[in-house]
Amino acid sequence: MSLVIASATFLLAAASSIAPLGKYTAAEHREWSFQPRLHPAVPSFSDPADKAFAKTAVDAFVLARMKKEGLAPAPEADRATLIRRVTFDLTGLPPTPKEVDAFVKDRSAKAWEKVVDRLLASEHYGEHWGQHWLDVVRYSDTDGYEYDTHRPDAWRYRDYVIRAFNNDKPYDLFIQQQVAGDEIAPKQCAQAAHGPLCASEEDEMLIAAGFNRLGPVRKNAGNQQVASSRNEQLTEMTNIVGAAILGVTLGCSRCHDHKFDPFRQSDYYRMQGFFAAAQPYDLIQASAEEQKAWQEKAAPIQKEMMAVRKEIAAHKDGSGVTELQKKLDDLEDEMPPALPSIFTVRDDFSNRTEIHVLARGDYQNKGDRVAMRVPGIFLPPDTPELPENTPKPRVELAKWLTSPDNPLTARVMVNRIWQYHFGRGIVGTPNDFGRMGEAPTNPELLDYLANEFVASGWSVKHMQKLILMSNTYRQSSHAAKAALDKDPDGRYVERFPRQRLEAEEIRDAMLAVAGDLNWKAGGAPVMVPIDKSLVDALYKPSQWQPSKDTAEYDRRSVYLIAKRNLELPFMQVFDAPDMQVSCPRREVSTHAPQALEMLNGDLANQQAAIFAARLRKEAGRSHRRQIELAYKLAAGRAPKPAEMQAALKFLAAKTPDEESRAREQFALAMFNLNAFLYVN
Repeated sequence: MSLVIASATFLLAAASSIAPLGKYTAAEHREWSFQPRLHPAVPSFSDPADKAFAKTAVDAFVLARMKKEGLAPAPEADRATLIRRVTFDLTGLPPTPKEVDAFVKDRSAKAWEKVVDRLLASEHYGEHWGQHWLDVVRYSDTDGYEYDTHRPDAWRYRDYVIRAFNNDKPYDLFIQQQVAGDEIAPKQCAQAAHGPLCASEEDEMLIAAGFNRLGPVRKNAGNQQVASSRNEQLTEMTNIVGAAILGVTLGCSRCHDHKFDPFRQSDYYRMQGFFAAAQPYDLIQASAEEQKAWQEKAAPIQKEMMAVRKEIAAHKDGSGVTELQKKLDDLEDEMPPALPSIFTVRDDFSNRTEIHVLARGDYQNKGDRVAMRVPGIFLPPDTPELPENTPKPRVELAKWLTSPDNPLTARVMVNRIWQYHFGRGIVGTPNDFGRMGEAPTNPELLDYLANEFVASGWSVKHMQKLILMSNTYRQSSHAAKAALDKDPDGRYVERFPRQRLEAEEIRDAMLAVAGDLNWKAGGAPVMVPIDKSLVDALYKPSQWQPSKDTAEYDRRSVYLIAKRNLELPFMQVFDAPDMQVSCPRREVSTHAPQALEMLNGDLANQQAAIFAARLRKEAGRSHRRQIELAYKLAAGRAPKPAEMQAALKFLAAKTPDEESRAREQFALAMFNLNAFLYVN
């Protein structure tokens, strides 16, 4: 008996000891991405043609890499191609014929710069570039897993992101507010004059801190605060910082030391320590009277729900649970609509989770305790942990993440910016800057851009203008056979890569071209009508309630609901992410269901009919003018002679009813052209 007690005492003591700090080899310290950024000299050239191309530092670094591979730049694209390219790149929308004509005719030296500046200042810029960030942080309006419960106020975070990009919020501040906005907010408010401005700024930071709650959440009818659920929350909070901000697979060290990168398992849980006090929090945005009235309606239902949950928990053998669960679902439907709130987090130090190294990541298999500390590979040897009672732990993490000396944060973000313009990053694995990721194709360019990013005050728009004003960006997408043979993937940017529009761009472009796009911005997510069989497949079909205002169905795609367990079919078929994990880069597939969706789908056919009506209204009865307008709206250019002849033949000599139907079919064909679906 005494032997058993002694063994138990030993195990308890072992579990309560502090995990030793990690040790790192010289080879691990030499990994390129963990090294300080270099300050490479801008290459210079003597050949007149090279000098003519290398007008900017971006061009010089790109050209130097091309020449190393025996490649040469492509000629400049034509002006109609350029304005369509940059308009989609910055706003996710096609240019209007008026905008194309104005740029084509403007031969001033500042013509291109004026276009770039106008688009960077557009309110639609943030709607497009915000979507890129929402992909990376796996934003969703629902919890995921079986219940996929809706998050009625998560949209405030989506709107925060859109505002941040529109206002060119410095990226370091953008990160600080998301990681630690709730910890920063009271201090900011105290320093400002008390009043509406203070409240507005504080709300903004609390909304930003909702970043820490964006991951999937497993819910069940029983206890929502079980240790396994808390462990999953902390895992999601920790992993997304590694993937989205640092661009590393930190999550791979949750169960054991990382197999390839210099992250020890203790490093992982020390990073988790920064989130140990953070708890989900919904800050109600309603008056005391409104809250009281809501509580009076909800209290009796909540009481009954609590009793049902206890019954479910008591049925250890699972018998009768189905009926009880249905009863619980029915009671949830009777609850009054949730009061508006801010979807955020807050520190609760009285309920701080004690962080241990978990063997194989199992919350029931606790090992040594740890406090908080960033991964040791970034620190001098033997740098101690921060104490557990650090008052603002995530502020400390945010400071390190956004330090100008951090070797990863700036590199990772400029790589993302480059990728969204050229279809491929300088590092081809934007969420993995480690050994198993791709090495940078142009490390000097990457460090130049990262240094410039920090020096500019972390301005995303500054970096974009730097890229867009380069000759590199303005190259044609047509390449010589020798270039295609040497560089089939365009890794060295000796041409502009032809890119298919993303799912949201295709949908938004159809709405815009048809003249049917609802420009309303912000607010609660929109549910649109979908096939009943898809709704019935949900755990709780009553969750799907399309808006009663049909005009809402035509809003930009970023405002449609992002539901983890039900992707909109059109979005899914064109490779939109499922929001379960961070999406660093959308894959581009080509398959038959895409053609079926564009030819037979409800959306394409509805918008084709509206597009056809627009052509008839704006171009009159002339088929030639209708065709010219269709190509200018859909392709950003005039039709080629062969295209004009084919379209005229298709529309010719028909009865009024046949002509109307033919025009709709012609409009549908325009949506299926490569000239509509791709950007050159």
